[in-house]
Amino acid sequence: MDLASFLIQCLNAVQYGLLLFLVAAGLTLIFGIMGVINLAHGSFYMMGAYLAYGLAPWVGTQLGGGFFTVLAIGLVIAVLVGLLLEWAFFSFLYEREHLQQVLMTYGLILVFEELRSLLIGDDVYSVPAPAFLAGSIALTEVLSYPVYRLFISGVCLAAVLLLAWVFTRTRLGMQIRAGSMNREMVAALGVDIRLLYRLVFAAGVALAALAGMVAAPVTTAFPGMGQQILIISFVVVVIGGIGSVKGALVAALLIGFVDTFGKVLLPQAAGVLVYVLMAAVLLIKPQGLFGSSMGGAGK
Repeated sequence: MDLASFLIQCLNAVQYGLLLFLVAAGLTLIFGIMGVINLAHGSFYMMGAYLAYGLAPWVGTQLGGGFFTVLAIGLVIAVLVGLLLEWAFFSFLYEREHLQQVLMTYGLILVFEELRSLLIGDDVYSVPAPAFLAGSIALTEVLSYPVYRLFISGVCLAAVLLLAWVFTRTRLGMQIRAGSMNREMVAALGVDIRLLYRLVFAAGVALAALAGMVAAPVTTAFPGMGQQILIISFVVVVIGGIGSVKGALVAALLIGFVDTFGKVLLPQAAGVLVYVLMAAVLLIKPQGLFGSSMGGAGK
């Protein structure tokens, strides 16, 4: 592997890792703060991809807007869906056993898949990248790298920096961090824990939907894509440590490099390398890289 090929694989690994982080960050926040195992989280990623597919022609013809308008409208819809779902379903799960949470959220997967089938169909839909991001950057005379993949990394990196600012510089971030350690104490100090839960859940839905929207031009929109991303997102959460956003970032980047270079160097074993990494981490640190024995559910 020459230097240019190595650089391309590094860029692919970072892009994939940052995209995984967007999905896994919402998952670890929902489980870490609310104590809810949300198997339906991958459906929000799928929702984002189909929103990108459905909104693009409507925004272009009716509003005269572009790709960023699609992202903005899609995020607003995702937040509203998150607030509605938390109020209608997830608010009843906080004190329930994990088995009941798993059963209900699995039921939501079936509902989302059926709605997708009824409203859009079961075909695979391509989502065109915006024209101004459709080019490539030449790395050598024969190798180039798509500008849109760099855009995905940029969007994800901006989301990482925004999350870091919220968590370290705002009162809301302080409450979220405290709630991940001991939610009963946070409630006793006068914080409206129900409102905090609602905001955290809506943010988690928005992050997953954003990942789906920006990934759609690369991956297309297809049935079952939510379950695909959900499995690897749970691996990210387990490796990074339940409730740790920093852990989710480190784990997502690790998985990005292991998966990307595994497909190049060990294609026959690429499918299991990520799970070997998870097993190795858990053998050394059962709570994950940045997890704690207190757990993330606040119980």
